[in-house]
Order: sequence, then structure tokens, then C-alpha cells
Amino acid sequence: MKFDTPAGQNPIDQLKVVGKPTDRIDGKYKTTGTAPYAYERHDVVPNQAYGYVIGASIPKGRVRRIETAAAKAAPGVVAVVTTLDMPALGLGKMNVANLFGGDQIQHYHQAVAVVVAETFEEARAAAYLVKVDYAPEGGKFDLAAQAQAAKPVSGGSGEGSGGGAEDRHGDFEAAFAQAPVKLDETYTTPDESHAMMEPHATVAAWDGDKLTLWTSNQMIAWGKGSIAKILGIQPENVRVDSPYIGGGFGGKLFVRSDAVLAALGAKAAGRPVKLALTRPIIMNNTTHRPATIQRVRIGTTQDGHITAIAHESVSGNLPHGRPETAVDQTKLLYAGENRLTGMRLAQLDLPEGNSMRAPGEAPGLMALEMAMDEMAERLGLDPVAFRVRNDTQVDPGKPDRPFSQRNLVTCLKIGAEKFGWDRRNPKPGQVRDGHWLVGIGMAAGFRNNQLTKSGARVRLAGDGRVTVETDMTDIGTGSYTIIAQTAAEMMGLPLDKVVVKLGDSDFPVSSGSGGQWGANNSTSGVYAACVKLREAVAQKLGFNSADAVFADGQVRAGNRTVPLGEAAASGELTGEDSIEYGDLSKKAQQSTFAGHFVEVGVDVDTAEVRVRRMLAVCDAGRILNPKSARSQVIGGMTMGVGAALMEELAVDTKRGFFVNHDLAGYEVPVHADIPHQEVIFLDEADPQSSPMKAKGVGELGICGVGAAVANAVYNATGIRVRDYPITLDKILHRLPDAA
Repeated sequence: MKFDTPAGQNPIDQLKVVGKPTDRIDGKYKTTGTAPYAYERHDVVPNQAYGYVIGASIPKGRVRRIETAAAKAAPGVVAVVTTLDMPALGLGKMNVANLFGGDQIQHYHQAVAVVVAETFEEARAAAYLVKVDYAPEGGKFDLAAQAQAAKPVSGGSGEGSGGGAEDRHGDFEAAFAQAPVKLDETYTTPDESHAMMEPHATVAAWDGDKLTLWTSNQMIAWGKGSIAKILGIQPENVRVDSPYIGGGFGGKLFVRSDAVLAALGAKAAGRPVKLALTRPIIMNNTTHRPATIQRVRIGTTQDGHITAIAHESVSGNLPHGRPETAVDQTKLLYAGENRLTGMRLAQLDLPEGNSMRAPGEAPGLMALEMAMDEMAERLGLDPVAFRVRNDTQVDPGKPDRPFSQRNLVTCLKIGAEKFGWDRRNPKPGQVRDGHWLVGIGMAAGFRNNQLTKSGARVRLAGDGRVTVETDMTDIGTGSYTIIAQTAAEMMGLPLDKVVVKLGDSDFPVSSGSGGQWGANNSTSGVYAACVKLREAVAQKLGFNSADAVFADGQVRAGNRTVPLGEAAASGELTGEDSIEYGDLSKKAQQSTFAGHFVEVGVDVDTAEVRVRRMLAVCDAGRILNPKSARSQVIGGMTMGVGAALMEELAVDTKRGFFVNHDLAGYEVPVHADIPHQEVIFLDEADPQSSPMKAKGVGELGICGVGAAVANAVYNATGIRVRDYPITLDKILHRLPDAA
């Protein structure tokens, strides 16, 4: 199905099932422990052995030799495979780091061997008997030290954000020099880990030349193609199955070493192998969000109209890696004729930097939205009013290109009213609640809406049940449910008459999960397949498909009504199709917007920061399931708190690795850290986005939250911390004066 004109009235607009706050279909399996995650696929293939990965103990250099005799002789050991047993393997789709093979070490904990044994404990014990001799080399591990040598670079996140090495409109330097009010500040964000609960894990089995991976992966088609390329086999000989994923956040967009080493271990052992990466290996061997150094300059008139805005970012990565696209939102969020955005990339010998939790906008807004608050204060303007004053309904760099829909001002005004913004004291450090200094902050949220081809197959059985098959994944976001809602709406059925099967590469290729593109695109693919099935049903029953009404488990046209299942009485009917997009997104900018509001307390004695309440008002098109959408947004808000106050991979700049590489040392928010969270959806359908008239919403929940927390801390204390995370040591020494 080609989608190249704005959507008109269609069956989804009935909103009998779609748009309703619906419990997640998979919820009962998740809460009872019966949803099988990758490492728990005990029943898919018999006689599984266990793999244990050994990571390099140097960050750069080469492997001279590996002694495995003692490990091979250890109890229960079936096989040992080392990186010296083969040349460097190929890179998969969007991979930068070599996952296995050859003697070169690019980063700490790069996989150098896998031990396969009858039990996990035997594999782990034998792994300690493997002796690796290295020839270390010097490396670069400190972004600040390499920032001056960073080179201008263009690039994209792979999730809708990106840009050139330098993008200009107007004459920024001249306009900034002439601006009566100026701001020029630098902000930093640290390296961060995805820290998903489920580790990277895979069960691998060979049947001759055919490989099956039961794994944890967000993008099934990418994974299938990548593992084939890495291992040098034909894609048709690979099957990837991933029906349940316990969190990915971008870390499972790509094939990682668990899949590769499980496959290699299974080949060497001659039997299936299951393997999970340990937490230290995950944090140093897989991917992470790179640190950034961001400079923001804003020039305005005396009354607060932006005349010049610049946002430049430096990040680091391995050779051939991509930059963190932190400047992307600044191209589109606020008006201003004279604009400059730029990215530079330093070569570092740390583990691979790649997509994580709204790459680009999430760390970029942490800088831009703090700068907007600082500028508002210099102007003597309310922060909400300053943002409203600089709203734009067109792409500032392409004024003839409007937004398909942009309700940022509405988000900000509703948020201000609901949060009690008018009761905020604009003078910092003035509000106390016992031994707490109390402050309120806000920030705008922004995330682009990305359209990508997505397919599905829908089958109708004689009992009136409909089965949906697509390789779309559910990473805890509710894909099973919204896909079922879509099929139910289209075919006129209750939810209990729809079966959804996901995550198998034998199914039609979908959008996959990432970049907040999954919900809108995957349901649009199901919509397209259902249109095909409706046509097949109508033809079978002798109806004109344009006149047929599908409702209450029946098909009606004129005075005739037939049970839906009757169309498949003599055999199953199938509809299969994909949604493919035209150039609507080029004619109008498609983005999502939010207003984030946060109240914090800062302890006057310890400088501990506690979030007291949070609100997000979101403009993201039609909301397909308000219940699961709210869960996504509050999850994003929680991640925003983590980024603002605690998340940081500490880099040992001499030895070149992330020191706090487990969930004890890498701090993320827990229930006690998160107060009441409120989410409001504008829920205004966008007909230019898709037949569903929806957009992504999950990552919008994180974009802007970090700055809202930072701005609230400043309002509470009068202390401006521009280096995230805002830990108490960055406040405490300045707090006596504020308190």
C-alpha cells in the first residue's frame, strides 16, 4: 500500500478498539513469568550447552597467543573457540566494532574467546583457565583531552536525527555579534549505558547449513542480514526468533557478540548453545551513549526574540563510528533567521558508541533547554513565555516547509496551568519546605517522527479468528496490544478474536522497534494487510469491498449480513501487504512535541536532590492505546531523571574502560526515586503521518526531562550545574551560601 496523500476517513477512525486504554495482551505472561525471554527458551531445541564469553583485559593492542589446554581439559567442557582461530569477521549492519576474530583489540572487553560446557558453572570455571597473552598499545580514552583534535563530521543516528558537519542559515556570527542580549555556555553529558534488565542473550542451533537464533533483538530483519554477513552465510539460511524482549533501548538494535559467539560455539560443539553476556561484558563489549561537549550560543532582541542561535557538539567514537547527533533538535525547535549547527567527532578507543534512548535529541535537549532557561533569566522573561515567543510553525531553515502538526505552545500552556507554574517563585533559592529547598523547572520536548516501510500478514480462519504475523518486536512497549487493536478495528472483531505473533524472521518484514517509529509504522503495515484481507473476504462473500462494513464479527452490505468466519469456511483467507510512504514527510516536517514540568527538593545539609512531582504534556498524533502510551512516557520520564541526576559511566582514562560496569555501580532510578508522574496527551490525529494518523511517543518522554530537572535544581538553589549528572558533590560546596 502506497501512502502518498493525507489519510482520509478510514475504519480506524471508528475508534471502537483503537484509542482505548487497553491492558497489554502480554501483561499476564510478563507478570506470571511465563513469557519466555531468550535465555529461557529451554524447549525450542534439546541438548543445549552453555557458553561463557571472555573479554579482553586491555583496551587496545593485539592478542599474541591464547593457551586453552587447561580449559579444554576442565570438567564438562565441550569446546573452546578463540579469536585467533579465524580471521576478523565481517561487520554487521551499523556495527562499528569488530565482534570476533583476528588478533586486533579495538576496545576493552572485546570478545577474545568463548568456552562451551555442559553447565554454566563449568563454562565459567573453565573460562578462568584460559590464558591470553597481549601486546598492549597506547590509546585515547578522554574526550576532553581529544576535543580540540576532533574533526568536523556529518552523520545520522539511524533513528531520524542527524546533520552535516556544519549547517548554516543566514549569518550567525554577524547576528550574534549585534544581538543586545547574548548567551555563550558549554554543557557536558557523560557516557551512559542502556542498563536494560534482560541481558544480551542467545540460543543458537545449526541444522546443517541453516542457523536458528532465539535471541533478544529489536530489529529482526537487520539481525538476520547482519548475522549472515558476519558469519559469511546466505541470509535464507538464517532464522531469528525474538518474541519477547526485556528492554533494549537501542542496545539491541544490532547483532552483538552474544549472537555471534553462540553461533560459533554451537558450530564447534556440534550442538545447540545458549549464552548470556554478563553485566560487565554488556557495558564494555556492546554499545553505549557517547559523552558530549556541547556549546550553545543564543542572541536575542531586548524583548526576547531569537535572532541568532548556534549549537555545536563534540563526541567520540571508534574509527568509522558515528557522532552523537545532539544538535538535531536545534534546527527545528525555535524560530530565528540566523542559525548554525555543527558536529565534530574525536577518535577514541573506548567501546562502541551507538543508539541509546532517543539518540541525539535526548542529550541535545539537556543542553539546549538549560540554555533557553539561562537566556530567559538574562532577559527577565518567564521561561515558558520565552519559548512561546519563539515558537515557529515552519521549518526555520526552510520557511516554505510547514510542520504537519505542531502544538508545542498548547503543550506548554496546558502544562503550566496543570502544574501550577504561576505559583513558581522566579527568584532562585527562595522556597523552603523544612530542610528542603524547593524548585520548579520546565523544558520543551522534541523528537522527530520517522516513517519506514513495514509489512504484515493477516489470516482469517473458519471460526472467525484472525491471526496477525509480522516480525515486529515487543520490547516492553505494548506492540502485541496495539497490533491486535488495529486488526480488531479493521476486521470488526473483539480483541479476544485476534491472535498476534511477533518477532520471527519467517514473518513479513516490519519496521522493528526503535526511534519511536515502531507503533505507527507497524500498525500501518497491519492496516495495509487488513485492507487486503477485507478485499478477499468481500470477494469471497460476493460483496463490493467498498460497500462492506466489518463490525461485531460480521460483514454487512445492503440488507445482507454474514458472519466473518463464513468467508473462510472452505479454507483460510490471507491478506499480506506493506505500508510504503511517499514524499509527504518531505513536504511537511513531521515531529512530536512535549512540555515537561518538574518539581525538586534539595536537602540543605546534604545537597541530595529528590524529584517530588513530574508532568508531561505530549503532542504525538493519535494515541493508539493511552494506557500503554502513558507507560512508555513515564518510563522515558524516569530515564530523564536518571540522565539528570545519576547515570554516568565512569571512564578510567589511563586503562581505557568503564569502571562502574554493573548495576551496583551504574546507578539508575528505582521506585523510591520516582514520585507521582502525570501524563496528558493532546491526541490530535495527524493525517499526514500514516493511515493510523499516529506518531511515535515513547522517546518523547525522555526528551527534555533532564533539562527540566536541571532547571528545577537551579530554581531551588540558585546553583547552575552544566555538567551532567547533577550529583550532590557538584552542589554541596556551594550550598551554604544558597541555604
